[in-house]
Amino acid sequence: MTSSLSENDNAGPEVKAGRKEWIALGVLLLPVLLVSMDLTVLYFAIPSISEDLRPSGSQQLWMIDIYGFVLSGVLLTMGSLGDRIGRRRLLLIGALVFGAGSVLAAYASSADMVIIARALQGIGGATLMPSTLALIRNLFRDQTQRRSAVAVWSTGMAAGAALGPVVSGALLNGFWWGSVFMINVPVMLLLLVAAPFLLPEFRDAAAGRFDLISAALSLGVVLPVIYGFKRIAVDGFSLPYVGAIVVGLALAPVFLRRQRTSADPMVDLTLFRNGAFGASVTVNMLACFTLVGYSLFSTQYMQSVLGMTALKSALWTIPGTLAVGAVVPVATVLVRTVKPAYIIGTGFALATVALLMLTQVPAEDGLVLILIGIIALAVGLTPVLTLVTELVVGQVPPERAGTASALLQTGQELGGALGVAVLGSIGAAVYRNSSALDAPAGVPADALGSARETIGGALAAAGKLGGDASANLVEAARAAFTSEVHAASVAGAVVMAGAAVFAVIGLRAVQNDNARAAELAGAPLEPKQAAERPGVGAA
Repeated sequence: MTSSLSENDNAGPEVKAGRKEWIALGVLLLPVLLVSMDLTVLYFAIPSISEDLRPSGSQQLWMIDIYGFVLSGVLLTMGSLGDRIGRRRLLLIGALVFGAGSVLAAYASSADMVIIARALQGIGGATLMPSTLALIRNLFRDQTQRRSAVAVWSTGMAAGAALGPVVSGALLNGFWWGSVFMINVPVMLLLLVAAPFLLPEFRDAAAGRFDLISAALSLGVVLPVIYGFKRIAVDGFSLPYVGAIVVGLALAPVFLRRQRTSADPMVDLTLFRNGAFGASVTVNMLACFTLVGYSLFSTQYMQSVLGMTALKSALWTIPGTLAVGAVVPVATVLVRTVKPAYIIGTGFALATVALLMLTQVPAEDGLVLILIGIIALAVGLTPVLTLVTELVVGQVPPERAGTASALLQTGQELGGALGVAVLGSIGAAVYRNSSALDAPAGVPADALGSARETIGGALAAAGKLGGDASANLVEAARAAFTSEVHAASVAGAVVMAGAAVFAVIGLRAVQNDNARAAELAGAPLEPKQAAERPGVGAA
């Protein structure tokens, strides 16, 4: 069954989804889980892959990074393409590409083959993510139902990212490293079989031709910027990385001009005339800035300061995922009677409190406090991301849902990259200048050189020393890194406090569900609701 959106939308927003639509949502959740899992699945597999394929240092970095780079770079292209050729068709193409990349990665015989396979997975992931969200927009016309569906989608994203290291570690205990990729194949086969029966086709019959020049320009803007920020976070400021960011930013005006003048633009810039749309995209970026940027510190703290294995630290993130799964439905219920701006502002306020709490994390025995802090951070920000996602896809016409979804997710990738770079740079500066590393007793000067770069370098240097000198260097490095965590927490808290104010102001015109339903039904608004709406009230 194929529908143009102009025809399919005649049913109106009040039409309720039935059992088939909810079963379809379960099918759409499968690729969401896998695509987000594959962002973190290599955490445990890299040592085994390195032992088998002997990659160079550069090749190993590209194995880890290429998936996220390609995914973020082609999201806009794939979202626009889905609006034109059909979201279900693009979903099925993405499942084929993602599955093929998984098989190629699992049986790769060289490091270069793994890199190529991960790039294929990135292309597949970039087709799957905007397609799933756009299809949700089309399947669930009723706003309350759509918000619940988006909540399930968001929870699946969070669960997939958290489960990636856990699943990877469990598989590697009994199977070869290729198993972390082969687990994708049966799920993609199930999607290929079930989707044609459960998912109707949706596309914009009036979308026009696909603009290859815009697609190339979008790659030229997004890829260099995200690459530059991510590499700065890892290696520090360097001319090539800064140059990449400058190149991407320089191409941005060219891309925007193309969208304004093209007869068939890839991104309809008139979407941003809706203030709630632009504010929602910005709020989404700010949430990802802190949520992704701060995860670097919480993971390193548990592993390098508390001495946990990667698997154990991954397992400790599961309570946070469960808490998120419990709180997201609460937010979707509250928004029926409370304005989204106030719920989102409260979420940012909770994130601010959580980060301020994390400024008190000690250099030892800080497990309870770090867990409470990161769980509170996730509980505050995940409902924000859920509500904002629904606001973005709900504020646009159904025929633009693919492009809007891609814009949202590109913003998430950019926000996350900025968070890692900015918070990482602040933390690194504090670590390098920490007085704790000035002169640990018995530690030679040459060992202190590498110790001042990163906590990983300090622990490696300590491993080559013996006796009290080793213990003193470890203690100093852990104290310095704890100061780094405190500095990143303060910076993140400042951003979150500003985001809370921005959200309340920028989204204040968006009504709660009950007020919107009353308006659609033609019922008179309560005096308070009328006063809050722009342009409505007493003469």
